[in-house]
Formats: sequence, structure tokens, C-alpha cells
Amino acid sequence: MAHPDGAASDVPIRDASIRLGQFLKLAGLIDSGADAKSVISDGLVRVNGDVETRRGRQLRGGDVVVFDGRGARVTAG
Repeated sequence: MAHPDGAASDVPIRDASIRLGQFLKLAGLIDSGADAKSVISDGLVRVNGDVETRRGRQLRGGDVVVFDGRGARVTAG
């Protein structure tokens, strides 16, 4: 279930983009890269409301990632 924008916390990134697996760790939604691979490949992560199964998916400012009922919005650092 996708969250409305208001339910996502803003997480600043250093560069113009970040890979989905890295962002999950940065946002504190998961603990490790191995966890990222597992939850993404199992179809448990949504980006902008759609299931995303590519760990290397490039995220940019404004993208919203939801996992396990928690959301995080990519913001430019």
C-alpha cells in the first residue's frame, strides 16, 4: 500500500542520484546490504507506488520509497 507524501520522511542524499539498495540503508529502513537484496528481490519495496525489484534502480530527488509500512523521500543534500 502506497503512503501519501505526508507519511514519508525526507532523507537527503549527497549526489544527484542513489541506488535503491544504498538508499534503503541510508534511510534506516533496513540494516544491511544483504537485507536490501532480499527484500527488493521478494517484491517488498515500492518506489513511487510501484513494486521495484531492481536493487540498482537509480533514485532521484522526489522519489518515495516504502518498505514495511515506512516511507522515505529522496531529497537533494
